[in-house]
Amino acid sequence: MAKLNFGGVEENVVTREEFTLTKAVETLKNETVAILGYGVQGPGQSLNLRDNGFNVIVGQRKGSASWDKAVNDGWVPGETLFELEEAAKKGTILQYLLSDAGQMDQWELVKRNLEPGNALYFSHGFGVTFSEKTGIVPPKDVDVILVAPKGSGTSLRRLFLEGKGLNSSYAIYQDATGKAKDRVVSLGIGVGSGYLFETDFEKEVYSDLTGERGILMGALAGMFEAQYEVLRKNGHSPSEAFNETVEELTQSLMPLVAENGMDWMYANTSTTAQRGALDWRHKFKSAAQPVFEELYESVKSGKEAEVVIEANHKADYRSKLNEELAEINQSEMWLTGAQVRKLRPENA
Repeated sequence: MAKLNFGGVEENVVTREEFTLTKAVETLKNETVAILGYGVQGPGQSLNLRDNGFNVIVGQRKGSASWDKAVNDGWVPGETLFELEEAAKKGTILQYLLSDAGQMDQWELVKRNLEPGNALYFSHGFGVTFSEKTGIVPPKDVDVILVAPKGSGTSLRRLFLEGKGLNSSYAIYQDATGKAKDRVVSLGIGVGSGYLFETDFEKEVYSDLTGERGILMGALAGMFEAQYEVLRKNGHSPSEAFNETVEELTQSLMPLVAENGMDWMYANTSTTAQRGALDWRHKFKSAAQPVFEELYESVKSGKEAEVVIEANHKADYRSKLNEELAEINQSEMWLTGAQVRKLRPENA
């Protein structure tokens, strides 16, 4: 483990150079990693582990769309693909990658198949952090660990295939065997992390829920809509409003931020853009910070967890969700976006 300085604060991180893939595979050579769930994170993590040389099997409900997807991805029924309970019995490391609601529903099945000395792996701290609401309380005789890639399973797989990596956090909630650290780091390297930074289950879920509801998804969508609507109200065409709101950000400016940071992006735009951005950022921060404070408190108090759990257990949740997603999809801004994407040179 290395200590790196981030803005004057030291953090524990693990890099691929320090803990090599060869070392990770050797560490887990006698383990069977059972991926339980093949939805959001399951495909990316399982395929990356398999391609990196680990012993991997997948557990999924037979007859489901995810089962069929697993078969299409090369998992073989009866050899590397099993029903959830059979996979749980066969694994020594159970990667619990069902949705938060799914984890609650299947917890008793998973719990009864955990053997002393096994490891229970999460990619989200929700179930354990809010155990009084979820009922997920791991037995004392198993390791409980977490690797949380900072992005979708699709991105994790795509970057892996490009020879890159997606940074991940890691945490140890319970070290029953004395091997939890080696196990979690090996898995973090194995799933394709760029580097691993240390956290704990509580901090992971607080930051994750805040990020999803905030800048990564909720705030981003809301800000897009607000600017687009103001431009349209003032006579700008859908194409102009979309390009100034979404296309330029995603296709031009964010790649510059990703490469060298916000200051570098500012330095590589016009002086007119620089001056306006530097002045207006303070107003946007002042407006947004109280909202983020309210959001974080809602996460920390458990209110957001209650909302999620209640919503996911309603019989009509999926249909209501599809209605909300359709509302976004069918909005003028995103219908315009679909047309703009078709006009990109690579799609022309």
